[in-house]
Amino acid sequence: MSSKFAEKIYAQLRKVPKGKVTTYKELAKSIGSNVYRAVGSALRDNPYAPQVPCHRVVSSNGKIGGFKGFKTGKTIDDKIKMLNDEGVEIKSGKLINFDKKIFRF
Repeated sequence: MSSKFAEKIYAQLRKVPKGKVTTYKELAKSIGSNVYRAVGSALRDNPYAPQVPCHRVVSSNGKIGGFKGFKTGKTIDDKIKMLNDEGVEIKSGKLINFDKKIFRF
C-alpha cells in the first residue's frame, strides 16, 4: 500500500502528457514539498505503471535519471525507448530540447 505522499505524486504525474517530461523537483514542488529524493522512492515503488508514467520523470539537468530503482542497464534502456516512442529524443543520456519538453505544473 502506498503512502499519502506517493498517492499525491502519482496524481500529479498522471497530468504529464506523452511527449513531455517533468522532474523529481517539479513533482515535489507541485505538492508543496521539497523532498525530491522521496519522489524517486515513490516512483520506484509505483504500483500503477504504466498508467502513472514514471518513465516521464527525469533529472533537473535534463539527464535521464533513474527508473525502477536502477541508474544503468537494460531498465534505463527501456526508459529511453519508452520516451523515444513518445517523441522525446535522448542523446548520450540527456534529453534533446529539454527546455521545450519539460512539463511544469
